[in-house]
Amino acid sequence: MDRTRDKATASPTTVTEHTATAPQVVAYLKRHPDFFAEHPEILDLLTPPAARSGTGVVDMQQFMLKRQRDDIAKLKGQQKQLISTTRANLASQTRVHSAVLTLLAANSFEQLIQIVTTDLAMLLDSDVVTIGVESNGSSKPRLPHPGVQILETGTVDRVLGPERDVSLLADTSGDPTLFGAGADLVRSAALLRLAVSRTAPAGLLCIGARRPGKFHAGQGTELLGFLARALGITIAAWLDLPA
Repeated sequence: MDRTRDKATASPTTVTEHTATAPQVVAYLKRHPDFFAEHPEILDLLTPPAARSGTGVVDMQQFMLKRQRDDIAKLKGQQKQLISTTRANLASQTRVHSAVLTLLAANSFEQLIQIVTTDLAMLLDSDVVTIGVESNGSSKPRLPHPGVQILETGTVDRVLGPERDVSLLADTSGDPTLFGAGADLVRSAALLRLAVSRTAPAGLLCIGARRPGKFHAGQGTELLGFLARALGITIAAWLDLPA
């Protein structure tokens, strides 16, 4: 029996990575010229041939391989950043949804305020949460709780600006006017306009964290805005206030 002939005529499907010969690899690549375009990560495992060019001749092969490897490294970095951002957004979404459900489960108005000023900090991975309510000058708002701060008229617009509903502070010192006794813990803050009712005074939901950068200008505010709106509606419902 001619073993050489049998080996030469063996079906390509029986060839494995351990038995493939150089001619077989070359033949496969000739049949699949787009192989490296579809699998660019393989280039990182290859050792390109030495440059074979004369004086003054640019080695385009080396240039193209380097550029492709740089592109792959850049794409990998972008992919990791995207995955990290997506995970952080999902975690924030889960925290805010859990916080809103906890607010809705309150059995009384007093328990609602207690949840906001005690439990919400843990649910939002923060350190201090308070409610600020502007006084109309003649009477104090009906929110008697240590975590509720009574503010001077106009404070909300002064802090946020008349056209803004959210302010994110990446590195700040806690304002005792807003955070009360917990102000010393605050190095980063999210300040949210609290719209309870057209008949209610202006308010703020103040969320503070001891880690600088916890809240920052490039951060999305949709979830925090949703939380503040949900709290405002819930407070209005407990106090039987019009929308």
